Amino acid sequence: MSSAHIPLGPTAAETAPRLLGAVLRRGPVAVRITEVEAYEGQDDPASHAWRGPSRRNAVMFGPAGHLYTYQMHGHVCCNVVSSPAGVANAVLIRAGRVIDGIEVARERRGPSVRDAWLARGPGCLTRALGITMADGDTDLFDPRSAVRLEPGDPAGPDPIRLRSGPRVGVSRAAEEPLRFWLADEPSVSAYKRVGRKPPTR
Repeated sequence: MSSAHIPLGPTAAETAPRLLGAVLRRGPVAVRITEVEAYEGQDDPASHAWRGPSRRNAVMFGPAGHLYTYQMHGHVCCNVVSSPAGVANAVLIRAGRVIDGIEVARERRGPSVRDAWLARGPGCLTRALGITMADGDTDLFDPRSAVRLEPGDPAGPDPIRLRSGPRVGVSRAAEEPLRFWLADEPSVSAYKRVGRKPPTR
């Protein structure tokens, strides 16, 4: 599969809404993406790449279409690198709806979790899919990869349902409308605002 099926770049803000409706798949479980956040590399104080390349964020500076993983509060989060090598834009996959392998996802998330919430939130999404830190730097468009990104509707998300607003849980550049989601979709995570911090280098 080629990345031409899901245009990536040149900015994360342009890529992010294109990922809504696409499918992230690992093994028997597949999730249709319903919520994302854009992070604009070294131009974005909320991005892991803001202070430049490091061992932790090296994948962000690599080629587009690779999976960038990191841990937060004990959970793994996953991002699609969306820019050419050296630029470090990425899109956080925040939430989705399980469309294949729902019984496997439920085993991973717990029997009491409602279907629409199995992949609601970045950590829940990776747990439902079985994505771990070991999946970092996976080429999402290689059909041999353990984690793959597959296109949804060729027409893209319904513009009537497309929404954008502030990102969740960031303290810098918090008001930037770089979170995108599908309206009236129960799998979308709850919005939580945090206090601002002034940018510091």
